[in-house]
Amino acid sequence: MPVQPAISKRQIQQSSTSRTVSFWTPGRVLLFSAFVGSGAYLYGVNDASRYLSKSWVRSTAPQYASKSKLELAMRELRSELGEDTISTDDEDLHRHGFSEWSSINIDQLPVAVAYPQSTEEVSRIAAVCHKYRIPMIPYSGGSSLEANFSAPFGGMSVDFAHMDQILTLHEDDMDVVVQPSVPWMSLNESIKSSGLFFPVDPGPSARIGGMVGTSCSGTNAVRYGTMKDWVINLTVVLADGRVIKTRRRPRKSAAGYNLTNLFIGSEGTLGFVTEITLKLAVIPQETSVAVVTFPSIREAAAAASRIMRAGVPVAAMEIMDEVQMSVINKCGSTGKVWKEVPTMFFKFSGTKAGVRENVKLVRDISRQHRSGDMEFAASGAEATALWSARKEALWSMLSLRKEGQEVWSTDVAVPLSRLPDIIEISKKEMDDLGLFASVLGHIGDGNFHESILYNSKDPKERASVEQCIHRMVDRALEMDGTCTGEHGIGLGKKDSLVKELGLETIDVMRSVKQALDPYWLMNPGKILDVPE
Repeated sequence: MPVQPAISKRQIQQSSTSRTVSFWTPGRVLLFSAFVGSGAYLYGVNDASRYLSKSWVRSTAPQYASKSKLELAMRELRSELGEDTISTDDEDLHRHGFSEWSSINIDQLPVAVAYPQSTEEVSRIAAVCHKYRIPMIPYSGGSSLEANFSAPFGGMSVDFAHMDQILTLHEDDMDVVVQPSVPWMSLNESIKSSGLFFPVDPGPSARIGGMVGTSCSGTNAVRYGTMKDWVINLTVVLADGRVIKTRRRPRKSAAGYNLTNLFIGSEGTLGFVTEITLKLAVIPQETSVAVVTFPSIREAAAAASRIMRAGVPVAAMEIMDEVQMSVINKCGSTGKVWKEVPTMFFKFSGTKAGVRENVKLVRDISRQHRSGDMEFAASGAEATALWSARKEALWSMLSLRKEGQEVWSTDVAVPLSRLPDIIEISKKEMDDLGLFASVLGHIGDGNFHESILYNSKDPKERASVEQCIHRMVDRALEMDGTCTGEHGIGLGKKDSLVKELGLETIDVMRSVKQALDPYWLMNPGKILDVPE
């Protein structure tokens, strides 16, 4: 007879301290008791109204597998797919349930990790987990920041590490079919001889499957858009093991519901993506990277809004405050010492004549906002190093941590006209914390990040950081913005999602979830609360 999961959603807490892989040691029990109250943030229990919606009243709590059923399922999968397909190694479990750069971690870990090698094997894993009612959590690059791959109800983490192949490149059609564990940087390196590239560029370690799951973007979004703009179709394994393809390969189609976009950004809560067809773009003839300093973060944000309003087709436009520029200098990755003031990074691409014209327009607008001189990378290698410094900003901050310190990194996005206001206010509040903290982000599309280095062992310090982050998110919503531009919802922003969209919209999402995954097996607890 199935039993309730060993840990309920009300037992999940925010804790960024180091953890061992055993589940309920005496130390874990004490840790759980101390931090149980913080579950209010993760699951929004302070917002009583959300529990009064009709869908909450009629939903029933899922019944997950008992220990004996879990063991039966693992034996069945090992027998069919091979012993090495299922791992219960302690280090494996820890790596698939804990992330050193996530703002949120929980004590519960997955019970096992599955390593499929094909869509057929993923289908079989899903069918067996469905049969025994075992939660399933997708794992791709493991670089998410909102506990997107954590395992609050135990269950099985499904790691796509062996599904890392570029399946088919259609050069004439400008598209490519890949498996979920292909890194976006490796993809571009592999296909560059074709004169094509995939323009969505999040963190360096991101892989295509996770990029689909969180509907990510990156520095190129201001020109090329986000993940949803570059996915043509998906092969998806549903909760019961059924395999579907969302559409065919033409770049446009009016055939039925847009199921492709339904799965993009769903964080694995509706199904496992096992193949992705991506659009590709032509590598620009000319690319140039430049930096411009500003006297204040507000002036930089205002210049960015003016540049976008003027219609200048910059390839990328990024902002880093004085703290983040000091991080670049400390890490020394660019081989140059930069002024530690608010700085804009620009990437210009296109024809040589077009790049020259765009540089002139950006320089003129920047000067109207009291900018310094525009400095250009002297070579392709210097341009790569400079842009890498921006791309690796979070990892650079992580490298500066002392024992007991963590980085809380999160993002919001607002309409462009409100960007100077929210950045100025949010940065002041962040600076008032007196901690090592920075603002950076994709300023060309209204998306920015706060990264704060804090002492995870100091409850008062953590509480002040949490309040600062909450105020930033609420401020973005007041400005008709969003609680997340690209990190996703995961565990940490579910309450903010309700504030952003309202209960009726959340009910529609729950109806979709219920239709595709009635037993709440697919990445349960992410985006939506599991019914009680």
